[in-house]
Amino acid sequence: MNLSYWEIKNWLSNIDFTIVGSGIVGLNCALQLHRRFPKSKIVILEKGILPQGASTKNAGFACFGSLSEIMDDLKHHSEPEVLDLVKQRLAGLKLLRETLGDDAIDYQNLGGYELFLDSDEHLYQLCIEKQKEINTLLHPIFNSDVFSFKPNNFGFKNIKSTYGFNPFESQIDTGKMMDALLHKVQSLGIKILNNCAVASFSEDSDAVKLKTNHFSLSTKKLFIATNGFAKQLNIPKVKPARAQVLITKPITDLHIKGTFHLDEGYYYFRNIDNRILLGGGRNLDFKTEETTEFGQTEIIQQKLEDLLKTTILPNTNFEIEHSWSGIMGVGQQKQPIVKQLSNNVFCGVRLGGMGVAIGSTIGKQLADLIE
Repeated sequence: MNLSYWEIKNWLSNIDFTIVGSGIVGLNCALQLHRRFPKSKIVILEKGILPQGASTKNAGFACFGSLSEIMDDLKHHSEPEVLDLVKQRLAGLKLLRETLGDDAIDYQNLGGYELFLDSDEHLYQLCIEKQKEINTLLHPIFNSDVFSFKPNNFGFKNIKSTYGFNPFESQIDTGKMMDALLHKVQSLGIKILNNCAVASFSEDSDAVKLKTNHFSLSTKKLFIATNGFAKQLNIPKVKPARAQVLITKPITDLHIKGTFHLDEGYYYFRNIDNRILLGGGRNLDFKTEETTEFGQTEIIQQKLEDLLKTTILPNTNFEIEHSWSGIMGVGQQKQPIVKQLSNNVFCGVRLGGMGVAIGSTIGKQLADLIE
């Protein structure tokens, strides 16, 4: 790109902090940096026209994990680690609400539900058996029982007669959240350069030099907040994970309200604008979905449609209006990676599909890594 003197002077010179990624983590990192260093020059580089990854593409679940998900977490983490993960998610949701306000994100506390297919007898019985144990584990955090079982009163088919219920789970409007977050960041004079992908970076004693698809620049400190795309910038222990989502056209007198989990959280759906939004199915083909390419696959799209027809909306006529995908960052551990990579380079990645819940605090922690 043939830049003018004015462009170089105003946008690409004397940069204190450069953030790669304008998702939830990157924007919250920028907010915290501005609070701590109000006179600093902050630039955010975003490779998409809109924020890529998952921040504008998620289902809008303000959740901390279903009963079966927490049980699965306990297979791979100690009890203190699982409690810490839940605390992180709750703290992140609290910070998100404080930062933007409930009206701006359309926060609704409608409760969360976990459905069990008739074929999931073993998982269903295990959740019933473990319910009291998990409630006891979480009681110090909530001062109340979190999980209970309720009769199926939404008319779902081919599921067990009762499903799990969590009164602390809520939903937000993802688009409104990101719009409000972008507006807040830009109102502070923080510059966001879209359609600007970082190809590489190198570091000397007091600066980091970046090469993008349009120009090169120098910055005092670099913060990488690309999550699902972290591997492209040579950050290990983070794998991309594509999540496919679809949404119906508006449905007259839609009675389903809340956030719903199915099959240990691999499927999830909710109401929004008199529609049903449904996503998941990554477990049908983990290897194919370990990609940074956006798109849909027939096997997953067909499974999502079948779930709508046979389980979620069995007696309702509906049409699918739109489908899309987002890219998450996952790994062997669910603990996010927030660390200093070198003298002037830092990262906040591997949010494990919990970006809405923990993105705000991860962004803050990322900014707080510098003295």
